[in-house]
Amino acid sequence: MRNKLMLVAVLGLTATAVLADPPEGKGKGKQKKGDSAESATASTTSLVTAGITAAIARQYALDSGVKSGSYKPLPPGIQKNLARGKPLPPGIAKKHAPSSMLGRLPQHPGYEWQMAGTDLVLVQIGTAIVADVLKDVFR
Repeated sequence: MRNKLMLVAVLGLTATAVLADPPEGKGKGKQKKGDSAESATASTTSLVTAGITAAIARQYALDSGVKSGSYKPLPPGIQKNLARGKPLPPGIAKKHAPSSMLGRLPQHPGYEWQMAGTDLVLVQIGTAIVADVLKDVFR
């Protein structure tokens, strides 16, 4: 009788351990960090948008004396990495937007306008995360 009681107790303890949930992030079927569409959406929702279209920015550039065709586009591989929510690609030749144009562009606290090839890029100052890209403004 005592052996049966001991067996029931051991089986009861084993069953509760088997049925317990795994620790957070350690169970099977969890998505890896960075693979989640939700995390990608959450990281870009806190960023501001440019508040201006590329066509209007292009007109501002022409009005401020920027000559059309005076800038070369980024190489395709770097261009692909220049996207909203990503850090600025390393090694790109980025410059501040022309000062004559800055007065007409929307200003956002904590962000600055930069040129990357023929694109106008709104960049978060502390993190160098791209908030918005206006394509071919300086083409």
